[in-house]
Amino acid sequence: MNVDRFVFAFAGAMVLVSILLAHFFSPWWLLLTAFVGLNLFQAAFTGFCPLAIILKKAGVPTGQAFR
Repeated sequence: MNVDRFVFAFAGAMVLVSILLAHFFSPWWLLLTAFVGLNLFQAAFTGFCPLAIILKKAGVPTGQAFR
C-alpha cells in the first residue's frame, strides 16, 4: 500500500468512525467529518497533507493512487 492509498483509506475510516460516534454519542462528532473533508479539499489544491508527510517520514512507499 502506498501513501496515497493509505491517506484515502484513513480518511474514509475517520469519516465512518465519526458518523458512528455522532449516531451513538453526540452530534458534535460530525465536526471530525467536517475537518477530514476540509483537509482533503485543501490538499487537492495545495498538495499539503500532514498525514502524507508523516507516512513518508515513516518509510511508507510513495506512488500513484490508481494504476
